[in-house]
Amino acid sequence: MAKAIQTVSWEAEEYLTRDRNVWWYVGLFAVGTGLCVLSFFLKWWSFIALIVVCVIAILVTSTRPPRKIQYTLDKDGLTEGGKLHKYEEFRAFGILKEGSHFSAVLIPKKRFALQVKVYFPGGSGEAIVDALGARLPMEEVKLDFLDKIVNFLRI
Repeated sequence: MAKAIQTVSWEAEEYLTRDRNVWWYVGLFAVGTGLCVLSFFLKWWSFIALIVVCVIAILVTSTRPPRKIQYTLDKDGLTEGGKLHKYEEFRAFGILKEGSHFSAVLIPKKRFALQVKVYFPGGSGEAIVDALGARLPMEEVKLDFLDKIVNFLRI
């Protein structure tokens, strides 16, 4: 039988914002332009369209500020905004530290399901780990290859 856990609530941003200076935007424009020129000479017209759409999407998402989301851990699971993630969907959890920020990573049972990553303030960490640990085993988690690329590119 699962242990009774207390309800823990906190508010955090949905993702980390990374510092981008003018050179980041110049680099994005230069890489996009270079790929478009190469595609023009190779007559890959659909790839040019894809590059333009990708650059626009990166610009829009990188300039959008993160939303503040209300999180709650209770007997049913993790509620993220209005969406409930039940404990039964996950096999374990882990804690990641990225710079000065902490996040809880819920590892899914299904092979191709996505991990759920939620950021939390350092002061709430002990209560959050205790609440998750009452329902799920804790595993060591590391940044995967895609997360490392995202961090490197500051997206």
